[in-house]
Amino acid sequence: MHVIEPAAGTTDRRVFVDQQSPDAYRALSATAEAVRKVAADAGLDRLLVELINIRVSQLNACAFCLGLHTTRALRAGETTQRLGVLPAWRDTELFDPRERAALALAEATTLPTDEDAQTSAYGIARSVLSEDEISAVIWVAITMNAFNRVSVLSKHPVRGRAAAPAG
Repeated sequence: MHVIEPAAGTTDRRVFVDQQSPDAYRALSATAEAVRKVAADAGLDRLLVELINIRVSQLNACAFCLGLHTTRALRAGETTQRLGVLPAWRDTELFDPRERAALALAEATTLPTDEDAQTSAYGIARSVLSEDEISAVIWVAITMNAFNRVSVLSKHPVRGRAAAPAG
């Protein structure tokens, strides 16, 4: 097998694909705006949308999107306790049936090769969510997955913020 070696000094530098191909990124952003409207029209509140965004970003290990959407969720009123246990949401009673159905469906959308999980998630979603809500959850997860790919492959940096003053 022939291996192509990268040029010296180029292995750690990534192309920010959103900046390199701005028309494609604008189209993705326009899709995200349409999905926000679909979610709102279906009755998904901002907190649920952010929970979906965060859970999908956790599964994709997207640090940039995790930072962004955690901040948005906190601003929208989400609790640190629920955010802290989100990776283990199935093992808590902190999420209501509607949120649990949406999270399961978002996970199935993100990890579509697990057919059993997908079938189970869809069945649960059908018992709790309307068809509009199911469609909106899937679209939110699809869009978040796309943004995760942009950020992960571009290695978008996560910058720290100054700590809040004590007291």
